Amino acid sequence: MKKLFTSESVSEGHPDKICDQISDAILDEVLKQDPNSKVACECFATTNFILIGGEISTRAKVDYIQVARDVLRRIGYNNSEWGIGADTCEIINKIEEQSSDIAMGIDQANDIIGAGDQGIMFGYATNEAPNFMPLAIAIAHDLVYLATKLRKNKIFIDARPDMKSQVTIDYSDIKKPKVDTILMSIQHNSDFDEKNFKKFVKEKIMNEIVVNKYQLNDDFKILINPTGRFVIGGPQGDTGLTGRKIIADTYGGYARHGGGAFSGKDGTKVDRSAAYMARYAAKNLVAAGLADKLEIQLSYAIGIPTPVSIFIETFGTEHTNIENIYAALENNFDFSVAQIIKKLDLRKPTFFKTSKYGHFGIQDCSWENLDKVEVLRNYLK
Repeated sequence: MKKLFTSESVSEGHPDKICDQISDAILDEVLKQDPNSKVACECFATTNFILIGGEISTRAKVDYIQVARDVLRRIGYNNSEWGIGADTCEIINKIEEQSSDIAMGIDQANDIIGAGDQGIMFGYATNEAPNFMPLAIAIAHDLVYLATKLRKNKIFIDARPDMKSQVTIDYSDIKKPKVDTILMSIQHNSDFDEKNFKKFVKEKIMNEIVVNKYQLNDDFKILINPTGRFVIGGPQGDTGLTGRKIIADTYGGYARHGGGAFSGKDGTKVDRSAAYMARYAAKNLVAAGLADKLEIQLSYAIGIPTPVSIFIETFGTEHTNIENIYAALENNFDFSVAQIIKKLDLRKPTFFKTSKYGHFGIQDCSWENLDKVEVLRNYLK
């Protein structure tokens, strides 16, 4: 019997991702002016309508509605007939200041920062893909990223912004995984040429990623717009909410998730910052060879600056004893909130790029740096 595992990704034109991008674009604009801002911003989208809400405490002066319009324009939603138009849709701003009760627990003396909420967070890494991500989600992200790039460059004719990918990996031979099935649902113009559209998807997107980039098999099964038609999409086809694609944002279901979303939250919110730090630690430990797969769980209490608990799972792939791995983690990584923000430089406006195609495995993010590998290799001895 085949051992199959599946992950999905969505494009930046997906309604939930529209909301994630608006939330993170607002966060970045606020941090540009006031790096100490406290931000928890969320959005709701439906046909020709955006609602912005949340709590922001800042000295920054930002036109939140204009930021939202700029995001829609960047995605390509410039036509109200597609369900939402950057210059014509209604946008309502309902942002308020952060609760003083929460602020009291976060802002403490002597550069100590308390966790902005309680919760559990996970970080994960595996050596099965070059970016230390699970293979299924890595490929799924690459598919919708390439399709969107070709659409924006006017090479992918008749494609519209809303897209999904789903990749099934066959792990029957764990040392030699292969692609079993790829599903892509891509919004298109009503008068499109279906035959040429699907041929383009197969040859210029699927084969380009699976065969040329990952050097994997070309005999995978293909599903493209299986209902036969996908004209109505974006916020017109479904409502969008910030934080509703948390599995696509992380590891595609291959690792556990604590439940907290990321987009629109500043670094004092451990839902985001601690998950980033756990990924950073897990990736360096795997890259150093201490395990082939490694997952870290952290838990926090609101107002407390350090984790309540830390747990490591290696799934039987460790190359040294687990006590050495715990020692490596304890001696080289500081999971206090203030040190996470400092180490990962989370007061800078760097978050918009994470709001589409996943928060992990991407370039130019501090939590993806492999700067601890050499010292961690000492724990193999």
